[in-house]
Amino acid sequence: MADTITSMDEDFSEWYIDLVLKAELADYSPVKGCMVIRPRGYALWEHMREALDAEFKRTGHKNAYFPLLIPEHFIAKEKEHVEGFSPELAVVTHAGAEKLEQPLVLRPTSETIIWSMYKKWIHSYRDLPILINQWANVIRWEKRTRLFLRTTEFLWQEGHTAHQTRTEAIEETLCMLGIYRDFAEKVLALPVLSGKKTEEEKFAGAVDTYAVETLLQDGKSLQAGTSHFLGQNFAKAFDVQFQNEHLELEYVWASSWGVSTRLIGAVIMTHSDNKGLVLPPRIAPEEAVIIPIYKQDSKGVVLRRVIELKSQLQKHFRIELDDSDTQKPGWKFAEWELRGTPVRIELGPRDVEQNCVTLVCRDNGEKLQVTYNELESRLSSLLAEIQNRLYNKALAFQKEHSHHPSTYKECTELLNGKIPGYIFAPWDGTRETEKAIKEETKATIRIVLDTETAHTQCLYSGNPAKHMAVFAKAY
Repeated sequence: MADTITSMDEDFSEWYIDLVLKAELADYSPVKGCMVIRPRGYALWEHMREALDAEFKRTGHKNAYFPLLIPEHFIAKEKEHVEGFSPELAVVTHAGAEKLEQPLVLRPTSETIIWSMYKKWIHSYRDLPILINQWANVIRWEKRTRLFLRTTEFLWQEGHTAHQTRTEAIEETLCMLGIYRDFAEKVLALPVLSGKKTEEEKFAGAVDTYAVETLLQDGKSLQAGTSHFLGQNFAKAFDVQFQNEHLELEYVWASSWGVSTRLIGAVIMTHSDNKGLVLPPRIAPEEAVIIPIYKQDSKGVVLRRVIELKSQLQKHFRIELDDSDTQKPGWKFAEWELRGTPVRIELGPRDVEQNCVTLVCRDNGEKLQVTYNELESRLSSLLAEIQNRLYNKALAFQKEHSHHPSTYKECTELLNGKIPGYIFAPWDGTRETEKAIKEETKATIRIVLDTETAHTQCLYSGNPAKHMAVFAKAY
């Protein structure tokens, strides 16, 4: 129940864990660092997956599946890649009763195994482009874990594309960044910033990494998706060449991109409150729940009507009927608020007589009475209104906590505040400055913007600025 949830003002981290566990989204696994995704949590992922998968297919991508086990020597073929992932690798050395001649890595990401296959499939320019996506699990041996946000095993999608030219691969990289941005904002109601990662923060093995970042209610940023321009790095590592129209051999150009179940954590931390989850209607397990209100003498007539209502509404909406008789309506109201169901439909004996129902919005508590005849249209418009309200509320929060300090002292004061938020600051482009700010403030450069920085100075070093950087503390 909501009264057992830690207040977010008291302890934001504990509040988050309470919501995940008490709303039955996930639970701790017997394997340290792993989680069990419960049906309600998995329903969120299914709705995210459906929306994204439709976009991938609309833009010409096809789904495939590659093995979980990767020969260890594959990982070692790309130097930057192996250096980036080596602390997180889980390696299988024995199978059955025998020691393996060649150890196998549980995939932290699939570039290496996929490019070993692309070498078999790509020979001519006629074989390109290859636009493949994979829905899968990955294993990264994390030392500090948190449900959904960072776990040893998690679910994700990873796209891997192969192209004839550098221009095509960069266009693909930026196209997928745009898809992630639109998905976050239109489906998850998460306002995001998008831009390029620094050399220090980019994906191991990429030429350039682009990301979408979202600001959570504790003022920290979360990387909500990444898209990588891989250049010819993996093609050269696996000797993937094609014969062009002039019968010349060239290395293939590539991109990769992905989002994961950490998006569920982003949604929780952005929209929810001290009563429980607040979920965008587009991904909620159920868009509305019907709760009958009756005394013993009106039970029959009320239950008949709610069963009729469910039958009518479930043709067009995801509907749940809570007709259990073990708890009172007030308890049910609180329970479904905890679960984050966008709309509650209340119906009692007087409503039956008047041919109407009461609709209650989870996000702001607004109540309105509608007739049976207008219920479907009003519920549809109400769900759209809730989706928009959640986005606009989160956007207002992001704007309120986006700062443009004029001095480094002001920058550090903001980052040390209760809700640090985003710091937009001119940066000289050096790793030395980036590392120094990280060490002093625990904030990292989340993205670099294309904003003009001529005639401005780096807030830290005083040297001429090369970029406008967005600093934030992050998960």
